[in-house]
Amino acid sequence: MKYWRGYIMAAIFVAISWVLGEFAKAHTELVDMVYPYVTRIVQTTLADWTSGTSLVLWQLLAVVLGVLVLASIVVMIILKWNPFQWLGWVLAGASCLWMLHTGMYGLNNYAGPLADDIRLNVTSPLVSDIVEATTYFRDMANKLALEVPRDENGDPDYPTFEELAEMAGDGFEVLTYQEAMSVFAGSTKPVKKLEWADMYSSMGIAGVSMPLTGEAAVNPNIPEVGMPFTMCHEMAHRMCIALERDANLAAFLSCRANPDPIFQYSAYFMAYRYCYSALTSTNTSTADNAAKVIEAGLNDTVKKDIESYNAYLIASLDQKATDFANQVNDTYIKVSGDESGVRSYSEVCDLLISWYLQEIYLPAHQDEKVEFDPLDKNQVFKNESSGG
Repeated sequence: MKYWRGYIMAAIFVAISWVLGEFAKAHTELVDMVYPYVTRIVQTTLADWTSGTSLVLWQLLAVVLGVLVLASIVVMIILKWNPFQWLGWVLAGASCLWMLHTGMYGLNNYAGPLADDIRLNVTSPLVSDIVEATTYFRDMANKLALEVPRDENGDPDYPTFEELAEMAGDGFEVLTYQEAMSVFAGSTKPVKKLEWADMYSSMGIAGVSMPLTGEAAVNPNIPEVGMPFTMCHEMAHRMCIALERDANLAAFLSCRANPDPIFQYSAYFMAYRYCYSALTSTNTSTADNAAKVIEAGLNDTVKKDIESYNAYLIASLDQKATDFANQVNDTYIKVSGDESGVRSYSEVCDLLISWYLQEIYLPAHQDEKVEFDPLDKNQVFKNESSGG
């Protein structure tokens, strides 16, 4: 019986995690009413504690755990422990950590979408909507690209990682206190710099948030133009905005609201990339032609930044490492409750387009006066039905 104790403990921890997930799935409204606010307090408390050091504590703890596992293997061999029993306790430890993650953070995946919290009406966009939104994001990127500091070669010349991290919370402060979006009332402690950045770059990982320590960390190797967006994305996760599409929307909104044009440019640059990608993947002649026209309208500065961004991806990515990381991330996201998996990142496109239609397009057109046309049956019948 003693050989099975570890496995029994692991089964108990997994069962508790499963029950919590099933309860959250069946009672999403109840979860949305209470859970995010409680876990946001927990994350804020942890962030206040772990912000006392620039070290990414979860990375340090991961090394310690790895060393302990290797040491236990050596001890197991020397003392001739039963390998089956040893494996059971390793699984028990891993299952316990997953249970803690689920209880402290994971159920946020079953809370209501961010769109509900910010009163965003999300619709399935038409091709014409994608074209309109992509054109708008391109034009804003063109404008703001000329306002950010650059060196003599025309490359972005931004402040240091630490200085940008200090500035990243400013946009969330605007959203929370000036635009009354309480969903962003979480910790704005600066994000940390991921160690072993080259390894993360090879896997295509731009940032990692760890709920067990309340830390949001970003890969310092990523292109400067995407750095502010990524910082705000990871910060949004720490605010218990768990879904990747929602964290991307939060990053866009916070960068856009940030008073510094560096962050504003990052918002529209990334929004353009997401929407342009969606447009080119539509696979219709109308979309293809529109994409060519939109791309031709980019100014030379934005084109250079896009080329640099793509060059970084080509130079740093290792296909096998990237495939492995994507598979792990896809599994994690699906197990956490989002069936879209890694596709969730690009699904922000629908949210961005809906935001554009609601916040930019409709306000600009709602005051337009339509001239009465007596030959337009729709106008005639509408006028008659109103008693005119």
